[in-house]
Amino acid sequence: MRQQGLIPARKSAIQLQVKTILNRVQRFVGFVYREVRLESYRGRSESIEILVEPHAGIRRRCSRCQRPAPGYDCLEERRWLFVPLWGIPTYFRYAPRRVECAEHGVVVEHIPWSDGKRPVTYTMMGFLARWARRLSWRETARAFQTSWEAVYRSVEWFVEWGLAHRRLGGVESIGVDEIHWGRGLRADNFLTVIYQIDAHCRRLLWVGRRRSQATLRRGLKALGPEVVKGLRYVCSDMWKPYLQVIAAQAGQALHVLDRFHITRHLNEAVDQVRRAESTRLRARSKSAAQRLKHMRWSLLRRGSRVRGRARQKLNALLASKLATARAWDLKETFRYFWHYKSPIWAGAFLDYWCYRAMRSRLEPMKKVARMLRAHEPLILNWFRARGEVSTGAVEGLNNKIRVVTRRSYGFRTFGAMEIALYHTLGRLPEPESTHRFC
Repeated sequence: MRQQGLIPARKSAIQLQVKTILNRVQRFVGFVYREVRLESYRGRSESIEILVEPHAGIRRRCSRCQRPAPGYDCLEERRWLFVPLWGIPTYFRYAPRRVECAEHGVVVEHIPWSDGKRPVTYTMMGFLARWARRLSWRETARAFQTSWEAVYRSVEWFVEWGLAHRRLGGVESIGVDEIHWGRGLRADNFLTVIYQIDAHCRRLLWVGRRRSQATLRRGLKALGPEVVKGLRYVCSDMWKPYLQVIAAQAGQALHVLDRFHITRHLNEAVDQVRRAESTRLRARSKSAAQRLKHMRWSLLRRGSRVRGRARQKLNALLASKLATARAWDLKETFRYFWHYKSPIWAGAFLDYWCYRAMRSRLEPMKKVARMLRAHEPLILNWFRARGEVSTGAVEGLNNKIRVVTRRSYGFRTFGAMEIALYHTLGRLPEPESTHRFC
């Protein structure tokens, strides 16, 4: 007996088909989905085949000028890889037609789901490229049952689209640095990178092979004269080719030297003193050389971060009259330089420190002092730009580049390396996609 007040159930439920979903989220003007079926293609494992055919009432268009053109002939059927559905490989199948364009002659018609002879759809390329940011390219290929080449070409197309639609307005601060990659110390194993280091946006703007003046000129030219003339701050290390190009082409910008590179030079000087003194003590007696054994990382770390037994051993070393102790004391004393707020007082401290280093009789420390004196105006610009630009952003982006190279286990070609860096660090605009799972 039917209960009163209850709404009767519907007699028929709506059956949602794959074609209905495709027409809702992936519709192409001038084409219709004829059939969707599950079959094994040429004796291989099962796949979902989506058969596409042209719309009878819409004229075909030229693939170059996008204008309607009369038909010429029809080519053989082709397959394009689509986003897998329910873990099953999915393909579009369509026989492209050729048109006779008045301007470009006989060409293949415009196919809205793919570009040129790529065997992958736009949707799948965007899908693979987004996942390739989280996984390695090989893992992405395995996860979605495709090839490494398909992932590489997808990321390549993704980067090309993003660079073509990228806007460089509002770039006021850039960082210039070199990155070592590959094996060896040849010129081709160094990359010149240009970053945007504004507070609201930190990204990779350009990457080029080698670390020469010609490379940096090419990079600034790629950014455009409007961007270069609008720069307010430029951060770099003390590499002479970079200094000359920046002074010539971006002279209106305040040039700041990266403090992390200065700290690295100080650490290298301390390490050189330690190695030389350890060799001298070892030649004299093994017991004397024990003072410097296992002390490398304790000497390179900031003094306030050395604790425990390492701190006790460091205090014992500082109580001695070894050259390594004097070099470490000079390195730690220089840290007070970054605490100043006035360029005048900072310059006075720099003169005092260089005077002490030159009288230390430690050649590595004297070399650093001469380098700092030669670049004193650029070093003091760090205080004039304080609060406006963060020099640590350059080192942070460099670390991300190293993560990309480690995750990829090393790219063998510069082209692949360039694409991977733009893809991960470029913050490029992305084409619209209906499949956004990451």
